[in-house]
Amino acid sequence: MTTHASKETVAARLAQLPYLPMENLWALWDQYFDRRPGHHHRTWLESRLAYKIQEEAFGAMSQSLKRRLEKIGETGEVPNQKRRAENQLAPGATLIREYNGIAHQVKVLDDGRFEYQAGAYKSLSAVAKAITGTAWSGPAFFGLRQPAPKRQGAMA
Repeated sequence: MTTHASKETVAARLAQLPYLPMENLWALWDQYFDRRPGHHHRTWLESRLAYKIQEEAFGAMSQSLKRRLEKIGETGEVPNQKRRAENQLAPGATLIREYNGIAHQVKVLDDGRFEYQAGAYKSLSAVAKAITGTAWSGPAFFGLRQPAPKRQGAMA
């Protein structure tokens, strides 16, 4: 684990990059890379050097993180890890929940959204709110996971 002092040292090194003369930037570049790039864009050089300095101090990114970042770069969408229970539902699956004596059916769409009464919703929580009129955890409402325990001191 990296100590707080070394984080400060890394931060100080990164903060110095914009103020280094180009010959010092190139000397630093030569420490980390085998070849110099074909262009001399200072901010690009600084960003690559900053990455290498951090990688040296804190370690390289895991392959799974690299893949995740590449996917975000390609699609522009940041996956919401809190929706894990929803993401495990197969497209075409139907969820049925009885509420106030009425059976409510929700279909999982191919694009990860949910169809309820001819409308498409981005999350099960949005569907649960449409059904109940109040904010609910969608996965808890549809029985995909246990509802969060009530906090002590909360009003009943």
